[in-house]
Amino acid sequence: MIWLTWRQYRVQTLAALGVLAAFAIFLVVTGLQMRDLYDSTVGSCRDDCGAARNALVVEYQTLTYYVTSALLAAPGVIGVFWGAPLIARELETGTHRLVWNQSITRSRWLLVKLGAVGLIAVAVTGVLSLLVTWWADPIDRVNLDRFTALMFSGRAIVPLGHAAFAFTLGACAGLLIRRTVPAMAATLVAFVAVQILVPFAIRPHFVTPEHADVALSSLVTAPGGGGGGGGGGGEPGAPGDGWNGNHVQLKGAGDDTYLRVGVLKPGVWVVSDPGAVLDASGREVRGPAGCADRSKDPFECFATSDLHIEVDYQPADRYWTFQWVETGIFLALSGLPAWFCARWLRRRTA
Repeated sequence: MIWLTWRQYRVQTLAALGVLAAFAIFLVVTGLQMRDLYDSTVGSCRDDCGAARNALVVEYQTLTYYVTSALLAAPGVIGVFWGAPLIARELETGTHRLVWNQSITRSRWLLVKLGAVGLIAVAVTGVLSLLVTWWADPIDRVNLDRFTALMFSGRAIVPLGHAAFAFTLGACAGLLIRRTVPAMAATLVAFVAVQILVPFAIRPHFVTPEHADVALSSLVTAPGGGGGGGGGGGEPGAPGDGWNGNHVQLKGAGDDTYLRVGVLKPGVWVVSDPGAVLDASGREVRGPAGCADRSKDPFECFATSDLHIEVDYQPADRYWTFQWVETGIFLALSGLPAWFCARWLRRRTA
């Protein structure tokens, strides 16, 4: 049975290994170049390193998003092209009857298929994630944005859980729909929905967030134009300033004037909305209120007053806790479709 499974999936496996090898060569070459630039700029600076950090980010920021996006897409590709056809193709062509009329039981047939192909898929994703995490380490140390939705899902061990879940989800969709192409489409839609839901609705609550009252006078402020209030991370700001996950936008005087501020230590994840600007008694303050001189710049007013904001955040040292929790959740979720497939095969498929 193992030999039969290998013969059925050897083309996909060899193609995946070929793509992985080519991608690995690209990452090693550009990763060494990035490290050379980091050592000669950020690593060697002593006083003001802002210009050095900006140089590194400007050089590699776009490439970082492309590389991370490729890793984010890998579990979905596995679910669509490996998981969905796993059972659907057999049922669609009728080849499953030939195997079941031999000495192979349905349970063993399913176990070998899910186990052998699934392990290869997860192993490929794991190697890819290891390479990307190593490659992006210099720029991650500058940006301090590991908690953002894109970077968190494209680093460390979380992609392994995503790959396992996408694979078994695709296999389950193939068993239920019994047609390869519709099963592939259903797998893609379901996996994308989960990928959108988890970072914004579930991940922030893995661990109870910390709460802090942050005095505006303690913040290093930088006026910025904008067209809407920002939340707790997720949108890029100035290169190398730790914007992602640690900045909020506070409304100043006028409808389109905002104050961008880093509210806590770099690397933390602000999970709450910006909230209102409060005075010492806890009442909301708008615009330049609290300044004796109404003509005074509202941003200067914020920085020299006793005003504060309330934020909920996840400390930077919880990063690996979140990685393990999410990986465990997705591995557990991947077991549910596998269990369902086993029950369905024994009872329903004729």
